[in-house]
Amino acid sequence: MKQSSTLFLQGVIVLFGIAALAIMIRIPLTEGRAANLDLFSIYSDPFILFAFAASIPFFIALYKAFKLFGYIRQNKAFTINSVRTLRSIKYCAIILGLAIVMAGVYIKIFHNKDDDPAGFIAICIATTFVSLAVATAAAVFEKIFQNGVDIKLENEQLYGQSK
Repeated sequence: MKQSSTLFLQGVIVLFGIAALAIMIRIPLTEGRAANLDLFSIYSDPFILFAFAASIPFFIALYKAFKLFGYIRQNKAFTINSVRTLRSIKYCAIILGLAIVMAGVYIKIFHNKDDDPAGFIAICIATTFVSLAVATAAAVFEKIFQNGVDIKLENEQLYGQSK
């Protein structure tokens, strides 16, 4: 893969992270029940705190993806470090999916009876599927990269090369 392509993808990851952080900061301020609340009351809401805590695996996965593209740019794709990075991304995606499911269940059980949580539940379902798709893709790439590492190690043992 060209170095410019991986550098571009790393830039996209950084922009994606900045956009997600901006949304996380801005959305609680625009919510309907936050109109008459001070900043401390808005950001100390248990659900908002859960959302911030649940976003930690998301940002870790973004960092790991940034790191993976760095390995690829340095032609170190088929190394144990890239396999470990993909494994971390897989685990982060699974944890994030579980956190989203927990948020959906919480809203379904404890929502105000005058509110209709269907939109939020639909978003939870969609983002859970996206998270599971990312976990599946990371698992597939982890397996491919692990096979590449195994072949590389086998060739080094056969031919005595150390590259």
